[in-house]
Amino acid sequence: MTADDRQEQAPVLEALREHDQSPHVSFAPPGHRQGKGADERVLQAVGADVFSHDYLANGELDDRAGRGQVLARAEALMAKAVGAEHAFFTTCGSSLSVKSAMLAVAGRAGSLLLGRDAHKSAISGLVLGGIEPVWVHPQWDSSLHLAHPPSPDDFAAGLEQAPDVGGVMVTSPSPYGTCADLAAIAEVCHAAGKPLIVDEAWGAHLPFHDDLPTWAMDAGADLCVVSAHKMGTGLEQGSVFHVQGDLIDLDHLAACADMLSTTSPNVLVYAALDGWRRQMVQHGTRLLGEALALARLGREQIRERTGLVVLHEQLCGAQASHDLDELHLLVQVDALGISGYQAADWLRENEHLDVHLADAQRVEAQISVANTEADIELLVQSLGRLCDASASFDPPPAVELPEPGELELEQVLSPREAFFAPVQDVPVQDAADRIAAEQITPYPPGIPALLPGERIGQAVLDYLVSGRRAGMFLPDAADSDLGTIRVVAET
Repeated sequence: MTADDRQEQAPVLEALREHDQSPHVSFAPPGHRQGKGADERVLQAVGADVFSHDYLANGELDDRAGRGQVLARAEALMAKAVGAEHAFFTTCGSSLSVKSAMLAVAGRAGSLLLGRDAHKSAISGLVLGGIEPVWVHPQWDSSLHLAHPPSPDDFAAGLEQAPDVGGVMVTSPSPYGTCADLAAIAEVCHAAGKPLIVDEAWGAHLPFHDDLPTWAMDAGADLCVVSAHKMGTGLEQGSVFHVQGDLIDLDHLAACADMLSTTSPNVLVYAALDGWRRQMVQHGTRLLGEALALARLGREQIRERTGLVVLHEQLCGAQASHDLDELHLLVQVDALGISGYQAADWLRENEHLDVHLADAQRVEAQISVANTEADIELLVQSLGRLCDASASFDPPPAVELPEPGELELEQVLSPREAFFAPVQDVPVQDAADRIAAEQITPYPPGIPALLPGERIGQAVLDYLVSGRRAGMFLPDAADSDLGTIRVVAET
C-alpha cells in the first residue's frame, strides 16, 4: 500500500465502526452506556448518536493498553498529510496545547520570547509555568487601530536582548487572518539556536491550498499548534501539535501535554480530526479553492452593493502584516456612524446572522468550506439592510484608543508573581499606576490589553472603560463591568 493509499484510511473512524458492529456489554465509563441511561430530553436535544459513539479511547475503541495503535496511526497519517515529522492529537483545544508547548520549550530555561499580541492562553501558560516573558511588541497601525504581527527584526532584537530564553513563540495567523513572516522569523530563531513555536490555531487549513499563507512547518517552525474547528471541519476542542527538527524534545512535549490534558479524551473529537485530515487530503484543494472564490465574491459584492470597506490590501505591507488569509472578511462599519459591537448585535437580532468577531470599528465574517453562494448573498443583503437601518441607531459611545507607546506597559512583576500575590479590588478610577493582578481581555479576539504584573497605564484604562461602555466584552475580569480592577495589594 502506498502512502497515498494509506491516506484513504481513517483509523479512529474505522475503529468506531468496528466497535459498533460487535456486541459489547460495558461495565466501565461512560456511565450513560452509549445513551441507554441518558435523559430522553437530552437525547432529543443533541441526538442519540452523540452518546452511542461516546467510548473510552483505551478499553473500548482500542484495548486497555492501546495495542491496536488506533490513535497513533491516525496521528502518523496527519503528520504525513501535512509534511510534519510528528503529529499529536489533543481534545483539550489549542488553548491547552499552547500551554503545553510553552512548558516543553521554556519550562527549563524559565523564559520565553513572545509577541505581546499573544492569545490569553499564552498568558495562562506564563502563570502556570512560572515562565518569565520577554515581550516583542506588535506593529501598531494607528489609522486602522489594529495590531500587526511583530517583524523578524523585532524578534532578532529580542533575542539579542535576551539570549538565554528557552525559545520563541509567534501568533500567526491572528484572529483577523493577518500573518507574520514566519520563514524569516524561523531563520532568526535557528541562527540563535532557539526553537520556534507558532500558535497557529487559526491556520489548520493552510497546508491544503497554495493560495493560502505559508503554514508554520513549511516556513521552518519547530512546533506549531492548530485548531481543526476554527477554519476546518473538526469538532470544537480538536487540536493538533505538529513537530519537526531536533530542537523539540518529543518525550518532554508529550509529558507536558499529558500533565495538562484530560485522561478521558472524547473519541468523537479524535474521530472528527481523523476524518477532517482525510477530507483535506482528498478534497482540500477543491474545497478551499471554492471557499476562497466565495470570499473574493463576498469582498467584491460587499464593496459594490453596500459601499462598505472590506480590508484587504490595507493589511499587508512592509510595516504591516506579511500575508493575509483571504477567508477572513473584515468589514469596516464605522463610516456608518455605528460601532462593530452595534452591528454584530443588530445582525444577530434582526438577520439571525452571527459574525466571528466585532470591535469598535468593524465586524468580521469568516468563510469556511461549508459556506455557499447563498450564504454570501445573505451576508451581502444583511449588511445592506444594516446600512439602511444604521441611521436609526443611537450614536455609539466613543472608544478612547491609546497611542502605540501607551500600549507598551511596564512589566513590574512576572505574571505568576502578580497572579498569586495578595490582591485587592480597587475602584477603576483609582487603578492607574497600580500593578495588575488579573488579565483583562477584549474577547474576541482574545488578546489581553492588561496582564498580571503590568503597571496599569491611564490610557489603557480609559480604553477598557470606554470600550466596555461601548459594548466590549471582558470575560476575564473579576468585575466584568469594570467598576473595579484587581491589583496587587500594597504592602
